[in-house]
Amino acid sequence: MQRIVMFSGGAGSWATAKRVKERHPDDPLVLVFADTKAEDPDLYRFLQDSAANLNARLVWLQDGRDLWQVFRDKRFIGNSRLANCSHLLKQKPAREWLEANVQPDDAVIYVGIDWTETHRLASIVEAYKPYRAEAPLTEPPFMDKAAVLEWMRREGIEPPRLYALGFAHNNCGGFCVRAGQAQFKRLLEVFPERYAYHEAQEEAMRQMLDRDVSILSEQQQGQKVPLTLRSFRERQESQPGLFDADDWGGCGCFVDTA
Repeated sequence: MQRIVMFSGGAGSWATAKRVKERHPDDPLVLVFADTKAEDPDLYRFLQDSAANLNARLVWLQDGRDLWQVFRDKRFIGNSRLANCSHLLKQKPAREWLEANVQPDDAVIYVGIDWTETHRLASIVEAYKPYRAEAPLTEPPFMDKAAVLEWMRREGIEPPRLYALGFAHNNCGGFCVRAGQAQFKRLLEVFPERYAYHEAQEEAMRQMLDRDVSILSEQQQGQKVPLTLRSFRERQESQPGLFDADDWGGCGCFVDTA
């Protein structure tokens, strides 16, 4: 039986793969990674270290486009409600690889959601049919991210650097259309050149679409309105503390069933 882990390159997918390896040490383990071409370079180092540690086969997929090419092709900027980049650059290539290479009765698919996301499991299981899908981190023993990172270190693996830099996820180089104001504040502080790139791309999309659209939004007089990356940066330059420090957003690259 093949054990196939949808491997984002984050702590959750590593711990999922590690738990699967411990439970099924003699079964072939496959890590399926789909590259958005916007990743932090250290993620690629972590992929190789993880595959070696787990004695796993690493399947590296690419659609060929990056995030902004997808947005231009679809004439739509991804946001917290609809992340077409996640669907087209991660979920779709992974599903196509599964259907071309794996028989449903010859494999179990594993996703990296944990015990805080158990409410998502039923829809994930349904979406993966006819493949059988499981999420080992939704089962005891329960672990938080700090425990997972310590587990990595005990295994001799240096955790992805984005965690030490204060990011909640190791995806898309600290940028994510599902991220909130707190994460974009961190991106601006830690990787200003990356922030500048995404700001310029968003401005170019706004010009192309001739519409007042943006990744971020905010409430004004009870109404949700666009908040461009340019406006957010300029606000932080003049009023650095004026942002929602609790708004980190969410991520569901391989497990989004929308």
